[in-house]
Amino acid sequence: MKPPASMVSDLCLEVRGVGMIYPGDVPGEGLEALRDVSFGLCPQEFACLLGPSGSGKSTLLRILAGLLRPTSGLVTYSGIPSSETRNDRPLTSVVFQDANLMPWKTVLDNVALPLVLQGIPQSEARGRAREWIEQVGLGGFERSWPRELSGGMAQRVAIARALIQRPGLLLLDEPFGALDALTREKMASELLRLWQDQRTTVLMVTHSISEALLLSDRVLVFSSRPGQVVLDLAVNLPRPREEGVRYTAPFGELARTLRGAIT
Repeated sequence: MKPPASMVSDLCLEVRGVGMIYPGDVPGEGLEALRDVSFGLCPQEFACLLGPSGSGKSTLLRILAGLLRPTSGLVTYSGIPSSETRNDRPLTSVVFQDANLMPWKTVLDNVALPLVLQGIPQSEARGRAREWIEQVGLGGFERSWPRELSGGMAQRVAIARALIQRPGLLLLDEPFGALDALTREKMASELLRLWQDQRTTVLMVTHSISEALLLSDRVLVFSSRPGQVVLDLAVNLPRPREEGVRYTAPFGELARTLRGAIT
């Protein structure tokens, strides 16, 4: 769904008519993953993307991250096409379901890595990494190795590593999908706390209706493959939010609307 014209100049991200066809072994028999996907995200907005498995949600995130080139359509960041490499384009960070930590680096050095790669002196990078490790509730684990962490702790490290760069856009691809239900709820609350403090623009893929409503300002619902936006729902729940909002009547009404849109 395309945003109103009055909003376009304020968009952090605009997706226009994006389609994706994966080539097949036989010419003309490729797999169409996405078809004519259009929407926009405003600065500091938190949006979630819901849809059935195989509907192209992760494909879209990979396109937005610059890891895939779409077959058709255009993605722009603050008006700059994603295909252009420019220093004034907003920085994008990505967190996947697998934390993808460097096993030979400590928690401290994993979090500091993006800054070190930017040429920031190691002492400064580590100082900022220590601040972020505290932010995600892992103070005291700076010297721990990834193999010593639980799944939830590893994802906290991955989120700290993504946010230390202060990205203009944060893409989250089912970051809590491999966690047990209780840990997942706790991690969602932690992410909500961090976002309410930092206000980074976020697009998050999730299969959880409850998680989407707790976190987001808007929920985009994808159809079955090829993925298309069939619902763009504003989440008019007051902020700041806490876990208890899950048990309110307005939350339940929104959940029923989303469930009815997912086919």
